[in-house]
Amino acid sequence: MKPQIQNLQEKKLVGMQLLMSLTDNKTGELWRRFMPKRREIINTLNNNLISLQIYEASYFSDFNPAKTFVKWATVEVADFDHIPANMERFILPGGLYAVFHYKGPSDNSGVFQYIFGTWLPNSGYILDNRPHFEVLGAKYSNNNPSSEEEIWIPVKMK
Repeated sequence: MKPQIQNLQEKKLVGMQLLMSLTDNKTGELWRRFMPKRREIINTLNNNLISLQIYEASYFSDFNPAKTFVKWATVEVADFDHIPANMERFILPGGLYAVFHYKGPSDNSGVFQYIFGTWLPNSGYILDNRPHFEVLGAKYSNNNPSSEEEIWIPVKMK
């Protein structure tokens, strides 16, 4: 799986967030809270969902599955003029990303082992300290083996 390297422009997102870890994964809870209220966001730019993670700078260098990070369930919006109750705004900063087109179930951790354990060390890039995210488009179907999504990993030149 070879990524495309893309320079992302800043994005405006609206959604909900939760603090979690890999050992205390609350992803399902977050999306169960977000999805019924998603229709209240009236200024979306497309139908894609964006699952976004914010990690501390040392998260990957001192990896511990119990270490916490912030996860967001969001959609991209044109502006922040209409933010529904119980939702928040988030500005996703622009920058360089390695974009992996992934096909398979969303619970397959092997794709991330490949990205961080094989591709990244053998590429001309290192991780950048910006949000990681997945774009869940029309072909996304959670744990379905034919599900498709884009995995965006923030990078910078070595």
